[in-house]
Amino acid sequence: MSTEDFYENIRKSTKLNHFANLVTLAAIDGEIKPIEEKLLKRFSKKFDVSEENYEKILDNSASFPVYAINSKTQRLEYLFDLLRIIYVDREMDKAEEFLIIKYAVGLGYSEDQSRSIVNKSKKLFEGNFSFDFYKYFIESED
Repeated sequence: MSTEDFYENIRKSTKLNHFANLVTLAAIDGEIKPIEEKLLKRFSKKFDVSEENYEKILDNSASFPVYAINSKTQRLEYLFDLLRIIYVDREMDKAEEFLIIKYAVGLGYSEDQSRSIVNKSKKLFEGNFSFDFYKYFIESED
């Protein structure tokens, strides 16, 4: 196996594990709602998850571990994906908050960093931000 193939297998495995974590979060409140399933289908395409793996993950998403990721941007992107799943019903309950903080720690953030990121994200996703933040966000470069 070449070095390139080795790293490609790692990337595929990381995507699969990330998708499994999205499924775990979607199912945390007991069942996957149709709107969550629609979003999961989109993510499965984004992460190149085969139909076979999709079904396997739906049956037992907890069997896939969370791996630390070195890229800060990729960690934030994965957290953003999870937040989109959580906020599909417009709220984050305590169980979802607990799980996403654990997931952020698993991705490589410290517990304090994880809590800070989740708290800031909640403000954005719930629309609880100040005018000063809004102004800064709108005026900042894309």
